[in-house]
Amino acid sequence: MKNIFSIVILVLTTFSLYSQQEFKRTLKLMGSRFDITVVEKDAKKATNYIDISIGEISRIEKIISSWDINSQTSEINRNAGIKPVKVNLELLNLINRAIQISKITDGAFDISYASMDKIWKFDGSMTKMPSEEKIKNSVAKVGYKNIVINKENSTVFLKLPGMKIGFGAIGKGYAADKAKELLIKKGVFAGIINASGDMNTWGKQANGNEWKIAIKNPFNKNKVFAVLPIKEGAVVTSGNYEKHVTFNNKKYTHIIDPRTGLPSSGIISVTVFAPKAEIADALATSVFVMGKDVGLNIINQLPKIECIIIDDKGNIITSKNIKIEKS
Repeated sequence: MKNIFSIVILVLTTFSLYSQQEFKRTLKLMGSRFDITVVEKDAKKATNYIDISIGEISRIEKIISSWDINSQTSEINRNAGIKPVKVNLELLNLINRAIQISKITDGAFDISYASMDKIWKFDGSMTKMPSEEKIKNSVAKVGYKNIVINKENSTVFLKLPGMKIGFGAIGKGYAADKAKELLIKKGVFAGIINASGDMNTWGKQANGNEWKIAIKNPFNKNKVFAVLPIKEGAVVTSGNYEKHVTFNNKKYTHIIDPRTGLPSSGIISVTVFAPKAEIADALATSVFVMGKDVGLNIINQLPKIECIIIDDKGNIITSKNIKIEKS
């Protein structure tokens, strides 16, 4: 449903000549590339801090992974239509927050998208549109209103047999938030976690400057159209102009509307700025599905949330409080 592409966002960092340095490690976690940077004087301490963050991200993955048969998420999916499953409070709260986002976005964001039949192919093999009936049936088991949470018993129940939940559109952002939170508790006063384009920052660079990101124009990978500072917050870009199909002269992207089963169209990329990567992650996908007009209207009503949209004609649309520093 969602694809984050790190080529769109570059972190602009400089290394200090003073005592503080930026220590960075790149590795694969949750099936994606993570770049973890901490600002620290001592290399040994920095290594330990990065190890701690990796441990936290791995812990989150064991809870929310739908690929791990031993995860609580897999247990919920196995018991869809059968019985409620007792889960820990952390997962219960994450699912509850996901449902709240679904309500705000009128279902454009929905963790039960994992129930969707994979009828769309974006590898060049599709020669015609699926039938209306096939499209409708593909989302028959999707619907956040069929996720039942019992806070008193700490259980989650999926009403429909065969229904599934998945955290592909929110999981990496949540893991980055938790890793950042833990590092701050451990005394790391500055850093940045890049979860395949889900950026989460705190503090300042080693030279004392704000962290900055450069956002590339998806029509020209060699050009940057904006440079923006990010302070104590997160930024996520959703979209991929390379994965699409075209029928009747209309281009459909790989991001599917979980309400209709139809691929979204009209938008090339969405960048969302928010206090937490979890919410930025979810809203970036949501805006793509809702479209630029409805999406902007929703974003403009949410406190401390901003976004930049690039439509399929190359137009750049921003929410009301975005201030772009042209490159």
